[in-house]
Amino acid sequence: MQSAIPRRAALGAALLAATALVAPPAQGAFAATTPVSVTVNARAGLATVPATALGVNDAIWDSQLGTNAVADLLGDAGVNMIRYPGGSYADIYHWETHTAPGGYVAPNTDFDTFIASAKRTGAEPMIIANYGTGSASEAAAWVRYANVTKGYAAKYWTIGNENYGNGRYGSAWEADDHTDLSPTQYANEVVAYADAMKAVDPTIKVGAVLTTPANWPDGIVAAGDSATWNQTVLAIAGPHIDFADVHWYPGGSTAAEAIGKTQYLDDTVYALRQQIDSFAGPNAAKIGISLTELNVGVGQNTQPGAIFLADAYSSLIANGVFTVQWWNVHNGIGTPSTVAGQQDYNDFGLLSSGTCTADNSVCEPALNTPFAPYHALKLLSSFLHPGDQMIRAATSDPLITAHAARRPNGDLSVLLINKDPSSAHDVALNYSGYTPSSAAPTVLTYGNGDTAAHAGSASTLPAYSLTLLTLHPSAAATAPQAPSQLAASAVTDRTATISWTGNAAKFEIYRANGAVSEQLGETTGKSFTVRNLQPGTRYTVNVLARDAAGNQSWSSAPLTFTTGAPTTSSCSVKFADTNDWASGYVGQIDITNTGAAPLNGWTLAYTWPTSWQSVSSGWSATWTQTGADVRVTSDATLAANGGATSVGFVGAYSGPNILPTAFTLNGTVCSLT
Repeated sequence: MQSAIPRRAALGAALLAATALVAPPAQGAFAATTPVSVTVNARAGLATVPATALGVNDAIWDSQLGTNAVADLLGDAGVNMIRYPGGSYADIYHWETHTAPGGYVAPNTDFDTFIASAKRTGAEPMIIANYGTGSASEAAAWVRYANVTKGYAAKYWTIGNENYGNGRYGSAWEADDHTDLSPTQYANEVVAYADAMKAVDPTIKVGAVLTTPANWPDGIVAAGDSATWNQTVLAIAGPHIDFADVHWYPGGSTAAEAIGKTQYLDDTVYALRQQIDSFAGPNAAKIGISLTELNVGVGQNTQPGAIFLADAYSSLIANGVFTVQWWNVHNGIGTPSTVAGQQDYNDFGLLSSGTCTADNSVCEPALNTPFAPYHALKLLSSFLHPGDQMIRAATSDPLITAHAARRPNGDLSVLLINKDPSSAHDVALNYSGYTPSSAAPTVLTYGNGDTAAHAGSASTLPAYSLTLLTLHPSAAATAPQAPSQLAASAVTDRTATISWTGNAAKFEIYRANGAVSEQLGETTGKSFTVRNLQPGTRYTVNVLARDAAGNQSWSSAPLTFTTGAPTTSSCSVKFADTNDWASGYVGQIDITNTGAAPLNGWTLAYTWPTSWQSVSSGWSATWTQTGADVRVTSDATLAANGGATSVGFVGAYSGPNILPTAFTLNGTVCSLT
């Protein structure tokens, strides 16, 4: 069928207008002579893989939605969550009449058919309630039909889809019949929807639509509003929701740029969690995160799509996102091109729609033929099992990415991604906190142009490939239970107290530095105060238990906290983002000399938390940036006991804009106001 969502088709065309060709890998290319070092650290635990991790989208305009062939293909790929009724169609869809005024609805795509198909796949449904043209009572009736009348036990429900795209911020693709298009209106309606739906079935989980950090319109305050979309929605609806729902289409004009966008994901989830914790109230810690639409900017049907999917899903799940969902099962042909030597159809679907361009010059393969991202998803289902704990992994080469997961039976899986389109790379793996057996690992590889994963090499990664290694432990060991419920309290500029629950002879506290763990200390108690920390710095710690025999537990889940500024100092700083446009902003820094002596000339210094933040221009002082370090200098005098000045700048960012929280004035760390 034709690409059924004009907005998504338009998005695809916009993202791929500048698609560049990537040279195909050289046949029989030699690997680099120096192996890439891969470090896998079992002492640095990440999130546990949930039962809903591997997701996809289905849509009522897809005539293949309810077919056994598609359900079985998705089941074979390990899909365990499917979203319905399909992106922007959700805000025009009326479930009871199975109609979507203004849109096409394919036969045999009604709710009951979808549920039957999801059950055949073995997937949990996620349902989008109609916010744009629906009502809380309509949504509550859907919950009643699904879970009371039919007993479907549909647990996850979101209120609308991309509702910030209703015209409030300029662009309008999402249907919204409300007179008031503000985030306040949406948030108040979310409360009404959630209350009505949970009155029918208190066990359901309700999600609200948020914007992804550093993606439009994140950071923008629309005319007539007092805060951004996310701040407003979280402040009002936070106590009533169970998860925040976001989408991510990072784009990219070349394949290399597109697959490199995954570098932002750790900070994206961190920034979103910061927003939830800051604005959602006492319920914040219980609010999960779902990422229910994503796709790559170049090579949707070829190896860039496969690499992007594997890398993005792994990163997001490691960061605690409870479901990641590809857009879409079927979508339709776009503008064909050659990518990495392969025919790409610019089709956002996992499976071929079997359609042709308007002039019939290029046709997709037969209906339901899997594209490259499908094979990546299938490989992921062998990598990530519900209940596995992801652990930190890193490499010495930016073109090689590593992810790892530890299984309850003691096995360890390592996913290695070679993003180099032209060269194979040898790898040498090192393990910390884990000893593999001497047996050869099981190896699966999916390479450029492959039609399925196949046996591969544990030491050489083909160009543009995904390689999965599964290892067994050297010996079975009895270990204590891992500590849980980590929390940070009494966090200052230099210290933090970490607490946890668990029972063991002693506990070891580690800081994660990439894939290397630094032991901060040990204790027989259930709390530990970490000292000599740096102000305004993000720290991630894990706690491991040891029994009296010396057996070490698995790692706890990670705890991340950021130290503050000193409460008293001879200077104070106020940093503000005064006008944001989702890729840059106007910043203002107010500087006060609270010391007893005047400053005859001054230098303010700080460091950006990420590599993608910069100063484009500045005023009222001399601005310089070297790497991530910024210096603001002036020959002016700041009088003692309150002499103050303000400086301004235009900042730019291409990823999450995490603001600095540590500043020095003439070398002294300042307090913040």
